Amino acid sequence: MTVPEGLATGARATLRIAVTEADTAVAAGSGDVPVLATPRLLALAEAACVAAIAPRMTPSLTSVGTAVSLEHRQASPVGAELDVEAELTEINGSRLVFVFIARPADDSDRVIGAGTVERVVVDRERFLARFA
Repeated sequence: MTVPEGLATGARATLRIAVTEADTAVAAGSGDVPVLATPRLLALAEAACVAAIAPRMTPSLTSVGTAVSLEHRQASPVGAELDVEAELTEINGSRLVFVFIARPADDSDRVIGAGTVERVVVDRERFLARFA
């Protein structure tokens, strides 16, 4: 499987979110403090990766996550607004590698979290047929 036509390194997307109670470590079960949960940060990073390639994906294709490296450097309380940006930096056959960074929406110099996400482009029907 190869990537969709026109998909190239440099594709990027930024998501802006306001941290809610549902995003906290308490809600995720990953801690007992009301700040952005690390699993939620990962989900936001993956969502930004998906958004970065969405304009070039065809309905028959999707991408699935296969590897992650994440550093969660600073806490974000409920109400904090964050920008999570992902950029496609490598394409190797169907394998896509992204870098991501999360920053406060009002302070682009501070880093909340950063890392890499690897995803693989797959045929949607063929992938799902394996579980039928």
